[in-house]
Amino acid sequence: MNLSLGPLLYYWSRDDVQRFYDAAAGWPVARVHLGESVCSRRHLLRLQDWLALAEQLDRAGKEVVLSSQTLIESESDLKTLRRIVGDGRFRVEANEWGAVRLLSEAGTRFVAGPTLNVYNHETLDVLAGLGAERWLPPVEMSRTALATLLAHAPAGVETEVFAYGRLPLAYSARCFTARHYNLPKDDCQFRCLDHPDGLPLTTREGEPFLTLNGIQTQSAGVYSLIGELPALRELGVASLRLSPQSRHMERVVEAFRAALDGDAGAAGSLARFMPGPAVDGYWHGRAGLDHVAVEQD
Repeated sequence: MNLSLGPLLYYWSRDDVQRFYDAAAGWPVARVHLGESVCSRRHLLRLQDWLALAEQLDRAGKEVVLSSQTLIESESDLKTLRRIVGDGRFRVEANEWGAVRLLSEAGTRFVAGPTLNVYNHETLDVLAGLGAERWLPPVEMSRTALATLLAHAPAGVETEVFAYGRLPLAYSARCFTARHYNLPKDDCQFRCLDHPDGLPLTTREGEPFLTLNGIQTQSAGVYSLIGELPALRELGVASLRLSPQSRHMERVVEAFRAALDGDAGAAGSLARFMPGPAVDGYWHGRAGLDHVAVEQD
């Protein structure tokens, strides 16, 4: 089982992005996902910049995957997607079905992202036939549901599971960060830059509820399956996805690597570097904001 660094879901400055991936080149991750998968208005880095980073990480020995945008809203978005598919140097993660079609028509093997919403083996069979070589279950899929699906999964398709980070729960044509500042989406003033780990949303009682990240809604808690490695291995999961955060990401990677190497104390050390409370309810078939690992201790 290896580690995969997921695409950057937040909007950071160009310098911060470069520093992050300069550091990531030395982390014990087998794979790095690059590209803007959330909002096309985030263009401090253009496609050519992401491709330059891809070449840099490829030279460092990382497998590079270009993650496509989840919502295609304009001809410009579609043009960028076509350029990603047509580049040909790096594997592509399809995060919506238009990308699947383009990749299939090009005869290109690809990664089926979690927003394709694969809930049964029949859908995975279709994707495998179209060229998927790796797939991610939806983030809310439980261990039991995943086991049932994998019992009938097509041969030769690797499974990667979202194992760490704020859960991407929903996408919308509206920008909720802009709405928070009473700004229109088309004149958002790029306020996402002020929130490198998203904008926390609380209930009237002040309890953590969700995290706003532009057009993306995330969980308030940080999903972590570091205590579920035996179960993940038993299911035959090939890779664990770790979603980037603005601080201490290298410590997160180190903790997961140590846990994979058998360090029983790695899960406890991880808590110090998480930007929110730990959650794992979905994995156990519970409400997503539950933390079942605590109850089992």
